[in-house]
Amino acid sequence: QVQLVESGGGLVQPGGSLRLSCAASGTWFSINVMAWYRQVVGKERELVADITSGGRTNYADSVKGRFTISRDNAKNTVYLQMNSLKPEDTAVYFCHVRSTRHWGKGTLVTVSS
Repeated sequence: QVQLVESGGGLVQPGGSLRLSCAASGTWFSINVMAWYRQVVGKERELVADITSGGRTNYADSVKGRFTISRDNAKNTVYLQMNSLKPEDTAVYFCHVRSTRHWGKGTLVTVSS
């Protein structure tokens, strides 16, 4: 059984920061690529960032330099540190296990004054 639980979403002012967490169940965490996606109503879900089991990272151009993805394999947790947040970052953020159908339920991030 695989379960992904996101947390850390909320309301933040433009220019502020937020840290998302995704706690995963199972014994597979340390050998899979983990990713964060986000989705706005009416638009397709888009990749934000991903990270390999060895720690290699990849970012969407829209968040590069502002967001940082990391993972703690011992805790089966992946994080997304979001800095310099903009209103256009507002979305539901989802944790995903690459190449599987395993998704978290999502956590809402709202960037607004």
